[in-house]
Amino acid sequence: MTQAPVRRRAGRRQHDREIVALALPAFGALVAEPLFLMTDTAIVGHLGTAQLAGLGIASALLMTAVSVFVFLAYATTAAVARRVGAGDLQAAIRQGMDGIWLALLLGATVVAVALPTAPHLVDLFGASDAATPYAITYLRISVLGIPAMLVVLAATGVLRGLQDTKTPLYVAIAGFVANGALNAGLVYGADLGIAGSAWGTVIAQCSMAAVYLVVVLRGARKHGASLRPDAAGIRASAQAGAPLLVRTLSLRAILMIATAVAARLGDANIAAHQIILSLWNLLAFALDAIAIAGQAIIGRYLGAGDAQGARDACRRMVEWGIAVGVVLGVLVIITRPAFLPLFTSDPGVKDVALPALIIVALSQPISGIVFTLDGVLMGAGDGPYLAWAMLLTLAVFTPVALLVPVLGGGLTALWATMTLMMTVRMLTLWIRARSGRWIVTGATR
Repeated sequence: MTQAPVRRRAGRRQHDREIVALALPAFGALVAEPLFLMTDTAIVGHLGTAQLAGLGIASALLMTAVSVFVFLAYATTAAVARRVGAGDLQAAIRQGMDGIWLALLLGATVVAVALPTAPHLVDLFGASDAATPYAITYLRISVLGIPAMLVVLAATGVLRGLQDTKTPLYVAIAGFVANGALNAGLVYGADLGIAGSAWGTVIAQCSMAAVYLVVVLRGARKHGASLRPDAAGIRASAQAGAPLLVRTLSLRAILMIATAVAARLGDANIAAHQIILSLWNLLAFALDAIAIAGQAIIGRYLGAGDAQGARDACRRMVEWGIAVGVVLGVLVIITRPAFLPLFTSDPGVKDVALPALIIVALSQPISGIVFTLDGVLMGAGDGPYLAWAMLLTLAVFTPVALLVPVLGGGLTALWATMTLMMTVRMLTLWIRARSGRWIVTGATR
């Protein structure tokens, strides 16, 4: 009788060590990524308002292009982790190479489409005559770095699947430093203006991709994995990523609808919404780090045929997600009076944002469960269910959100609707986790 509790405590400690070892570096890498854009914004901002406006439009297009293909990291992590669990490192790296080849193909397609259509894409945002040429210049140069960024996503997935989140952290930090130095040198030293900022970012992105490729190629040589493109493997990677693409697009649609609704509520509301959304995204980084750990750990357990280990790890990660969510919620409540002045001095915006921030704080434990279970099911390769669950969430959220301005609701009501959205996600994911249907063991799903 006394041995069972001891074993359970030992198992929890093991899971805790694995979660922390993977999640902490993953969090650092996630935070480093948006610093690229912040660096560009700070440097270009001193060139003038028109240049900064052009950067904002081009960056919105570029960020959308990259975020749509984030499945390259998610699907690759799950597939590689399964092979690692099965003890076949050669096949794991071969699987990763398929994801990298897919990234290159998708990146080349994006470049081929974006270069000739850049002016039309910028026009869709209604850019001013002054900002348009800067937006087109930045977009046409920066899009050349898209293949590198997609390779970074896929290669990051490979390393996460290999249970390595430290290397992506080091590469992200080095890339951030290089990006800042190159931007400053090319914008001011070489007097290239906004074009210098774009070229600096492209060079930094290509350098990051090169480092990742060196690491992956070294592993391929060590384990005798083929580097040649394999049509069947690339097709399998695309098929695994397609449901996650649907999931990502559905989530992007939810965020766009929320922003459109906030815009209809008035200037103070949309300004407050953008501030709160930036905080919401920052909080998501902490929770997404647990999800990344979940992808790697769950995939490894299932690949090793350890269904009970996968269940136990899932349970412990959910506990972590709830705990981190509670801590984040408390921090939001405590710091909200100091947080808002960092972004605005307008009393009207503050008055609108303060009660909405309470809703955000109270929803953090729910978000903790959602992010964790999302990572667990991604690690299990349960993409089709995630796609259908997110489509259902979109179907529930859309009419409720559109009713907010009709019924005279304000920003607090809109963020209550966002909490409803997260609650629907939590329920759909919890039902799936409880069913056990995601537990499919073996080197492949």
